[in-house]
Amino acid sequence: MQLSEKLNILAESAKYDVSCSSSGSRRKNTPGGIGNAAAAGICHSWSDDGRCISLLKILMTNDCLYDCAYCVNRRSNDIPRASFTPRELADLTIAFYLRNYIEGLFLSAAIRHSPDKTMEDMVEMLRLLREEHRFNGYIHVKAIPGADPLLIAQAGRLADRMSVNIELPSERSLHLLAPQKKRENILLPMGQICQGILQRREEKRRYRQASDFVPAGQSTQLMIGASPETDRQILRLSQGLYRKFQMKRVYYSAYMAVNTSSLLPVPGGPPPMLREHRLYQADWLLRFYHFDAEELLQDEAPQLDLLLDPKCMWALRNPEIFPIEINRADYQALLRIPGIGPTSARRIISSRRYGPLTFDSLKRTGAVLKRARYFITCQGKYAGGRDFDPRRIHGLLTAEETFAQQGYQGIQLSLEDLLHQETPATTEKKSPSVILSRFNDLPSVTSAILSPLPVTDSPPPASGPALKSPLMLPVKGGLLSHEGFSL
Repeated sequence: MQLSEKLNILAESAKYDVSCSSSGSRRKNTPGGIGNAAAAGICHSWSDDGRCISLLKILMTNDCLYDCAYCVNRRSNDIPRASFTPRELADLTIAFYLRNYIEGLFLSAAIRHSPDKTMEDMVEMLRLLREEHRFNGYIHVKAIPGADPLLIAQAGRLADRMSVNIELPSERSLHLLAPQKKRENILLPMGQICQGILQRREEKRRYRQASDFVPAGQSTQLMIGASPETDRQILRLSQGLYRKFQMKRVYYSAYMAVNTSSLLPVPGGPPPMLREHRLYQADWLLRFYHFDAEELLQDEAPQLDLLLDPKCMWALRNPEIFPIEINRADYQALLRIPGIGPTSARRIISSRRYGPLTFDSLKRTGAVLKRARYFITCQGKYAGGRDFDPRRIHGLLTAEETFAQQGYQGIQLSLEDLLHQETPATTEKKSPSVILSRFNDLPSVTSAILSPLPVTDSPPPASGPALKSPLMLPVKGGLLSHEGFSL
C-alpha cells in the first residue's frame, strides 16, 4: 500500500478523538535539533467547532483486535485497514514539519496484536523522532490500556502529554459496550502517569537538570450520549479524575452514530453538541470557579439545562444568596455571580480600593452586565427589573439564550412602533414609562432588550425557597441501568 493511502485511511480514522491539546510544555530546542514546544501552546489553526487542526493527528494502525460497539475501527467493521511502521511515521512527521504543514504530533493507535506490541511500536516511533531526528516539537501520545508499565514510563519520558481515554462514564457501560476493556487497565496507567509527574516535579525542585516526564500533563476523553449516564454522574467522575489523578483536562465528545447496535442509541438525530457544550461550561466551573459537582446538579435534577449555562442555573436555585452587593463581596463570592469571571473579579477588588463601584464603572472591569445585573446590587441599587424573582429572571435569560442560539440580532422596532402598539384592553397611545412598566413584568425577550431596566434604590425583598426541578429541562431515561465508574 502506498504511503499516501495509509495517510488518508489513518488520518480519517483518528478524527473522532477530540482530546487533541497542545499546551503546557516548555521543551526547548537543542543544538543541532529542530522544533520546540512553547508553554503557551503551539496551535494556531482551529476548525469551526474549536478543534485544533495544526497537529498531525493520526493513528499508527486502525487494525484492531477489540470489537467496541461504538468504535468505527472495531474488528467487525468492513473498512480499509492500514498500519505504519515506526520509521515510516517518524519520517512522515519530520517531512511534514520541515514543510511547515504541522507544528506537532498527536499519536494514537488501535490494538493490533496486543497492548504491549502496540505500545512498543509507539515508543519506538517516539525514540526515532527524539533521538535520530532530534525533534523537540510537541508530541501528544495515547497510552494503551493494559500495556506494560515500563513501556508507559518510556513513552512518558519522550512525550509532552499523554492521555488514557475512559470513553464510557461507568463500569457497567464499559462492560456492555466495550467488554474487552477493563476499568483497572484504564485507571492503572492514569495513576502511573500521575505519580511519575509528581515525582519528576519534586526532582526538578532539587535538580534543575532532571529529565522531563509528561511535562504538559495528562488528559482523557468521555463520550456523551452513547450510554445513559446523567450529567451529574459524568461531572462527579470528572471531578474525581481532577482530584485523584491531577488531570490536566477532561474532554467531552458528543456521540456520533458510526455503527448500529441494539446497545446504542437509535441513529437519526444530530450529535448532542449542546449537551457537550454545557458539560464543558460546568467543567470550567469545577476547574476555575471552585464549584463542586454536587452543587451544580442534584439527584432530583441530574441533567444540565440546555437553555441556560450551569452558573446561571445554580444562581437561580439559590435565591437566598442573591442579589450580592458588588462593593462588599469577597473574591469567592464574586466568582459565583453569573457574568463575572476570575479576571473581572480581580479587577473589581482592585478598583474598589479607589472608591465604590457603580454600574457604569463595573462595565470597565469586563463583567458581562447583561447577565450580572440580575444578581447584583451597586451601592444598594438593583438594575435587574422589578425585583429578584427567579422565575421572571429565568424567563428573561432563557429567551435571550434562545434567540442567541438562533442567531438572533435584535427586534427591529422603534419607540414610535411601541407607542402605537395595540393591546387587547385599549388602543390608546401609551407613554414610554407605561410601556416599560408593562413589559418589565413579563418574562419575554422584549423586557430584556429595553435596556437599561429601571434601577431601584433598594435591594429586592427576599424571595421564596430555591427553585430546582421547575428550572430544569425534562430528560428521558437512558437505555440501560448504570453503576458508578468508581475511582
